[in-house]
Amino acid sequence: MAYETILVEKKDRVCKITFNRPQVLNAFNPQMSDELKVAVKDIAADKNVRVVVITGAGDRAFMAGADIDKTIFRWVDITKKGGKVIDDHKVYFSPNMLEDLPQPVIAAINGFAFGMGCEIALGCDIRIATETSQFGQPEIKLGIMCGGGGSVRLTRLVGRGKAMEMCLTGDPIDAKEAYRIGLVNQVVPPAELENAVNAMVKRLMSKGAVALASTKKSINATVEMGLKAAIENEGHLFSDIFKTQDAEEGAKAFLEKRKPNFQGK
Repeated sequence: MAYETILVEKKDRVCKITFNRPQVLNAFNPQMSDELKVAVKDIAADKNVRVVVITGAGDRAFMAGADIDKTIFRWVDITKKGGKVIDDHKVYFSPNMLEDLPQPVIAAINGFAFGMGCEIALGCDIRIATETSQFGQPEIKLGIMCGGGGSVRLTRLVGRGKAMEMCLTGDPIDAKEAYRIGLVNQVVPPAELENAVNAMVKRLMSKGAVALASTKKSINATVEMGLKAAIENEGHLFSDIFKTQDAEEGAKAFLEKRKPNFQGK
């Protein structure tokens, strides 16, 4: 597929996806949705990709929400004609698709992350932001609400009180506050974002692909299960790890005082 609204680059076992509509602050639209679905499906099937990085083109925005005329007006019209928005909404790209990837996903947030932009960032596994970044779910100001998992993931990530404040007021928070409440993992000066992301990629690439995928699966399942069910699920994943060559290689490397050579098998 020839991408027009995103850039997809695979290099050194890392796949970088860049929202590429800087003239409209990388706003989300139906075409971008279709292209993201194709790109993520390709990444999921590509065992050569070990880590995924998502960012926005330019230095002003990660993604400043969705195109109002291409999304909200469309859904208002669907409703007026007797249809259900949820049926149309289900065909769009969802941050769930990032959580379902076996590879760890890093959001390199380089500016505004509003609406769907914030929701996509929340669907990533690790978030690194610049000092000039801002985060918000402004849907309430348009008379609607979050539709891409924002109210749900914010609550689970930063707690009910802060999620209520962000979603009910629609007011943005800066990077410092985002770090304080645990919304982002790191905050760096804009000029250091690439280096910080590369350092995180290097840390993840040194680990076994199977162990990374299983750990990600366990953590994501934890928020959906009760305590005992989640621990049992972790136990099954833990047990299955020992079927892999990587588990044996990791132990041998430790005893031989060398770096492990994980093969993802």
